[in-house]
Amino acid sequence: MTQNDGELDSLVRKRIRALRLAQGWSLEELATRARISQSSLSRIENGQRRLALDQLVALARALDTSTDQLVETASDDVVSSPMIDAAHGLMRWPIRADPGMTVVRQRMTDPPPDSPSRMRAHPGREWLVVLSGTAVLLLGNRRYRVETNQAAEFPTMLPHAIGAEGGPCEILGIFDRDARRGHQRDRSTPGEQ
Repeated sequence: MTQNDGELDSLVRKRIRALRLAQGWSLEELATRARISQSSLSRIENGQRRLALDQLVALARALDTSTDQLVETASDDVVSSPMIDAAHGLMRWPIRADPGMTVVRQRMTDPPPDSPSRMRAHPGREWLVVLSGTAVLLLGNRRYRVETNQAAEFPTMLPHAIGAEGGPCEILGIFDRDARRGHQRDRSTPGEQ
């Protein structure tokens, strides 16, 4: 990249500087971590030096990011609409930056199943926050009350189930690819949530 490469070049330089400052690092500290000279880093950030690919890779590693994220251009797809599954009372949004992740909003009215045989286990991780009401999370042999504005995170290899307590509750969950697939299989089986 050279300074004449325009907007992308300027954007990458700004990102490097912004990430360095967000870490609270001086030029010297980032230069040491990236194994480049402090003066080279200063000139890179200021657009006075060509940004070579090997330097971009070293800076991305030192800043704990990827070269893809450093050079990513703005997307027009900022706002997305949910996919609605009315039969299960949920809305789903895929996360574009990580196609394996999905955000799900679900309204629950039933308590969790009372039979351990109805609890499910599958690969993955789940994170959820209760938006309203109180949810009950059964996780292995434990029972957790998760109230409004509280969150829970757990590996889904533990047998688990969730339901409402004392009236309807609404949750917002984030599922990785494996957890999402596990729940899609559960919903496709008649009579299961």
